Amino acid sequence: MIDKNTSPSRRTWLGGAAASAGLLALPGRAFARRIAASDRVNVAVIGAGGMGAQNMAKLTGQNIVAMADVDLAHVAKAFVDDKGAARPDLQPLKAAYDRAAKFADYRRMFDTRRDIDAVVIATPDHHHAVAARMAMERGIHVYVQKPLTYTVREGRVLRDLAQRNPKLVTQMGNQGHSGDDGRRVVELIRGGAIGQVGEVHAWTNRPLWPQGEARPAPVAKPASLDWDVWLGPAAVDWGYHPNYAHFNWRGWVPFGIGSLGDMGAHLVDFPFWALEPGLPTRVETRHSRWGGDDNIWDGKPPADLGSYPLANITTYRFGNAKGGPLTMTWYDGGLMPPTPLAMPAGARMNPDGGVLYVGDRGMLMHDTYGEKPVLIGDGVEARAAAIPVTLPRILGGREGHEMNWIRAIRGEEAISSPFATAVPLNETMLLGMVAMRADQPIEYDGDAGRITNIAEANQFLDRQYRPGWTL
Repeated sequence: MIDKNTSPSRRTWLGGAAASAGLLALPGRAFARRIAASDRVNVAVIGAGGMGAQNMAKLTGQNIVAMADVDLAHVAKAFVDDKGAARPDLQPLKAAYDRAAKFADYRRMFDTRRDIDAVVIATPDHHHAVAARMAMERGIHVYVQKPLTYTVREGRVLRDLAQRNPKLVTQMGNQGHSGDDGRRVVELIRGGAIGQVGEVHAWTNRPLWPQGEARPAPVAKPASLDWDVWLGPAAVDWGYHPNYAHFNWRGWVPFGIGSLGDMGAHLVDFPFWALEPGLPTRVETRHSRWGGDDNIWDGKPPADLGSYPLANITTYRFGNAKGGPLTMTWYDGGLMPPTPLAMPAGARMNPDGGVLYVGDRGMLMHDTYGEKPVLIGDGVEARAAAIPVTLPRILGGREGHEMNWIRAIRGEEAISSPFATAVPLNETMLLGMVAMRADQPIEYDGDAGRITNIAEANQFLDRQYRPGWTL
């Protein structure tokens, strides 16, 4: 039902955000509503276009009761193709959005809507933890896009909240975790198909957005965009530029976590899951020039951080890995490890992204999301064929990640990627960016959550927040 206070009948849904500003604040629920298997879940979304629309298109069988987005005119573009024609596959979502209460500011949504059971958070990275904490403290189940948080401390705050509220169902949006191929990869690695793994390589073709560039001069923002709310927790006074919003924010330090944040949750996920290495004990990053450097480059981050380097190679050493010391190397910006000498004829390393596991009895390689695994080496396929299926499969596989969250809320099945497992994975990804900013190798005490060899680098485990947006 459309809230008459937020969406008057004579206005289109594009006007809903402005209308919502006059609502009075009401206290949020402090507990999760009991939801039966036969119930539809009352779902809201923060960041309703782009990835949010992709997530929500799979949830139109639920009650989509509210949406928060800083630019509803941009959201409307999700429902048409490049020629402006309506996309038939997304019309059920458009109809659901038409009926939903609309807000520019999710803080206002949480203060005024007490009927929300669950929320999908698909904002830029710098909003994730603030929005998730507000939801969880109100007893709302959360699905948070990757990376789970912008900082290490934020991840630990959400982990602790989830531990204190075990009835809340949490999910990170690394949908490959629900895929059949990825789960088979984990079974094969754990089952010893390639023997003891001591070395892993993961690579991606990202970034596909501006990085290694200086900050552009501000320009006039679109009339439909609430730029102040878009900035949200980011403690910077940057004017608008299309190189930041709506898609290009990932490469800019105040807003995103670069390629590691974008794709690490998909690529690092499977070695982290299969090998159970714990948190890294040492991290070092080599990279191209930072955005905004002058012509005389000493490798150090510029004083006024703009965009991340265009490419980096990050080496993680896991001294406490379950199966013995492990080294994992991350490559982005189109960089890749060498092709294995034993690569089968006709096989190739996918330049878009992949993972290579090097064991003492062979190798295994797969694409992004754990897909298309390839076994390399004598006797590996025979050993793999004898390894049983041990992990549960998710209905719908990779495409069923969102509905797995709904079914878990209804008590029908176990959640795929809860914060208990997502937070350590996310922390590992973020530590690569911390090492980049530290400009030298970092030694990490995962139990204490601190860097032990460079005291001043611990500042990069946290951040400053704008007033009104603190965690």
